[in-house]
Amino acid sequence: MTHKAAFTAVKTVKAYERVVEQIEGAISTRELRPGDRLPSERELMLTFEVSRSTIREALRVLESTGLVRSRPGDPRGPEVLQASPAILTKTVNRLVRLETIALEELVEFRIMLEGAACTLAAQHRTEDQLQTMRAAVDAMRAEVKHGPIAFSRADVAFHVSVWEASHNQLIQICGEAARGALIDMVAEELDRAPNSQAKMELSLAHDREILGAISAGDGPTAGRLARSFVIEYYGDIMSLKNRAALGAADDVALS
Repeated sequence: MTHKAAFTAVKTVKAYERVVEQIEGAISTRELRPGDRLPSERELMLTFEVSRSTIREALRVLESTGLVRSRPGDPRGPEVLQASPAILTKTVNRLVRLETIALEELVEFRIMLEGAACTLAAQHRTEDQLQTMRAAVDAMRAEVKHGPIAFSRADVAFHVSVWEASHNQLIQICGEAARGALIDMVAEELDRAPNSQAKMELSLAHDREILGAISAGDGPTAGRLARSFVIEYYGDIMSLKNRAALGAADDVALS
């Protein structure tokens, strides 16, 4: 009897991908460190036994991911770069703008992001950072009369100041990655509102509440206010099931 094994399709791997894998591996194991130089194109061709076009394609991939920097005519070879959060920012922003990430997912992400950021900001903020938050809220108040686009930029600027005050680099990176999409989301939500003026005033009032909790060092309240505000503000974008689940999570946290 012939047994059916769980075989999968064989993927053809291009030569440049193998070159990329080996160089990435050397960087991840710290054989290559930031500031080190890769061999010249000719040396890489001889080492990997591939064509110049293959080496150039591999270097283009490595440059696009921020692992190396290559300068035309530099005889020292491509430089290995320090890891940078800018690559994550670029990737996430592209996913959001190409709508690979659904709008509801972006709202859910913002609920988690703002809740965590406000909780940590209440614990770690400095006096200078509080002043930046207060200035951002003042800017929101001034922009109400200028309409949704100007107001949404001021609104997101307040949240950026909170992300920074969280002193959590990953929160800052992820927030910055979605910053443009968040500005667009706020502006679109205000445009859809029957009375955008009232909605801007409501947003301003909520951010003042959040700022008050952060100023008082009350992390749990700051986080709860941030989450409940996003759920209230964008509830029509979310499914009833997800909205109820996220609301229930706050109820449990408060019990």
